[in-house]
Amino acid sequence: MAMENTSLIIMVGGASSRMKKSLKAKEDKKGIMDNIPHKSLIPVGKNERPFLYYLVRNAVEAGYTKLYLITSPENQAFQNLKDNDGLPSGMEVFLAIQTVPDGRAKPLGTADALQQCLDQYPELKQTTFTVCNGDNLYSVGALEDLRKNRKALHALISYGSSGFDYTEDRIAKFAVMDISSDGFLQQIIEKPNVEDVPKYKEASGELRVSMNIFSFSGAEIYPYLKNCPMDPVRNEKELPKAVAILVGEQPRSVFCIPRSEHIPDLTDANDIQLFKNLE
Repeated sequence: MAMENTSLIIMVGGASSRMKKSLKAKEDKKGIMDNIPHKSLIPVGKNERPFLYYLVRNAVEAGYTKLYLITSPENQAFQNLKDNDGLPSGMEVFLAIQTVPDGRAKPLGTADALQQCLDQYPELKQTTFTVCNGDNLYSVGALEDLRKNRKALHALISYGSSGFDYTEDRIAKFAVMDISSDGFLQQIIEKPNVEDVPKYKEASGELRVSMNIFSFSGAEIYPYLKNCPMDPVRNEKELPKAVAILVGEQPRSVFCIPRSEHIPDLTDANDIQLFKNLE
């Protein structure tokens, strides 16, 4: 299926409470989040550039030309980054603001974030795009894979858990996938019960997990974002849930692209030193 995908949407919403707590516990990093609204802006590497810089650099190398950052209304830091050329050159940068509905203290979740982005930039409803988290350093190869022609309107990267450097406990917190023999997503299960995880393993023993990097047809995914039900526990509209409903109603609509590699991420303060050699 031929498609032109040159737009990348990165979700860089509010600050992570887990990161804030773990930084406060580390004497050498006290106060680092006081003026940093999101962990994607934490300075890392030899040149102390924002973590987001390196993700965007990979996207430029992968051939993306438009960047949409979904953030919250108070995050002036992203506007400053955009205005001051704090990101690699080669991409047009747009900010989408996820507003919080009246009567709520927190945003409505990742499905709502993507819906608000498409509402603010309607051209995205007429094209194919990639969307991912702002605190994972996805590889150039993964970002390139989602730009290639494929067998379905939508796609995601299915990571083989054996390629990760994470502990079993941490992997168990990821969304696992049930994939058909010809590569289509049949189910996506967020935070499965530990005892259920083995039944989702492939014949080879490999467990396939989602790291929240997808490519969608804007027109086709939009109604699933809009109608996504609230998670009863988190009280948010989550993107994996919208995808789960999509594949339930439209089998063979999401193609799974297998990769096996580690995805460095920023979950807590201990992860910052993992990026010390970035240039």
